[in-house]
Amino acid sequence: MIINFTVGNYRSFRDKKVLSMEATAIKELNESIIERDGYKLLPSAVIYGANSSGKSNLLKAIRKFREMISTSSKLNSTDKLNITPFLLNPHTVQEPSSFEIELLINKQIYTYGFTADNQKVYEEWLYVKKGKNKKEICLFGRIEEGIGIGDEYSEGVGLEEKVRDNGLFLSTVDSFNGEIAGNIISAINSIAIISGINHESLSTFTNKLCTQATFSLEFQQKVQGFLNSMNVGFTKFEIPKDEKLAEEIKAYTIHHLYNDEGEIIGETRFSMKEHESSGTNKLFDLAALVIGQLDFGYPLIVDELDSKLHPLLTQHIIKLFNNPKTNPKGAQLIFATHDTNLLNVKTFRRDQIWFTEKDHSEATDLYSLAEFREPEGNKIRKDRSFEKDYINGRYGAIPYIKD
Repeated sequence: MIINFTVGNYRSFRDKKVLSMEATAIKELNESIIERDGYKLLPSAVIYGANSSGKSNLLKAIRKFREMISTSSKLNSTDKLNITPFLLNPHTVQEPSSFEIELLINKQIYTYGFTADNQKVYEEWLYVKKGKNKKEICLFGRIEEGIGIGDEYSEGVGLEEKVRDNGLFLSTVDSFNGEIAGNIISAINSIAIISGINHESLSTFTNKLCTQATFSLEFQQKVQGFLNSMNVGFTKFEIPKDEKLAEEIKAYTIHHLYNDEGEIIGETRFSMKEHESSGTNKLFDLAALVIGQLDFGYPLIVDELDSKLHPLLTQHIIKLFNNPKTNPKGAQLIFATHDTNLLNVKTFRRDQIWFTEKDHSEATDLYSLAEFREPEGNKIRKDRSFEKDYINGRYGAIPYIKD
């Protein structure tokens, strides 16, 4: 599970900003909190902000962090890292970007991060705590001059010279079958990061799990249940065995046929791509990921989750993560949206609501509603109308439209 993610000097983030999934001491929706090994963690977080305020850049930072880790061992020594720093300051352009994640894995708390620019990795570090209140232990630390390895990280000994300037030491240790490195990389790779707008390619994943896996029938029933719970209009779906046809139509949707009196007299089938709404197609595309992340307790990160979906359908997906009955393994949902219908105390705690806003120098700030202070210094009460206050500009993070 994700505890914190920190990014600095990356795209619109000039200063280091932290997205925290750790629950604060506020007293609403406590039943949705996930308690693990002394930590109280949040099952979801929503990010609001004006267009170009940095919402997508925060999710891109998580994607870049994961991409760096998963591809590092495959790079050549001359490959570029494609990292973009904050470009609107002459000093930050010359400085490396910074990424760090704090994860709870098998009752251990790992803090892993690095700084890098387009050419090389400058710093890298890995710490572990064996419990929330335990002392943090440095497993390894890397600077330009070299790599220092702690007494409890024997799997990294002797591999210091194996890492390239543009490669990560953690990935190098993993390539030599380091157990701790492998567990961390596996956990980071389990974070699914997708676009809620460009989601069509995900249908192949849903189709594959419904037809080719050893548990295909069981999984197809789960997808059918997921779709039925949102009343998409058809009774069931069928995926053609022919892969080319499946790619062309996605799936057949089965509908009832009715006589003039409204009585069911049979059934017919349509091409999902051609005849079903864009929202229904999106729900089908996302189904495998949503179900899979919930089944395994993995994080799901979505940019523009609400795109093409009715607010009640978006809320239904959120509830799947917020409800411990449908999310017993502690999966987490992090998403960006413009849907203000979700801004209410029945859906989110104040520490689950986050905002991005650019300052006068066009650098992104990131803050939660729980930490927001009004001009007189007061916190926002839970009985406020969050949606109305946000639209009225009370919390910032809205567009300012000139006359």
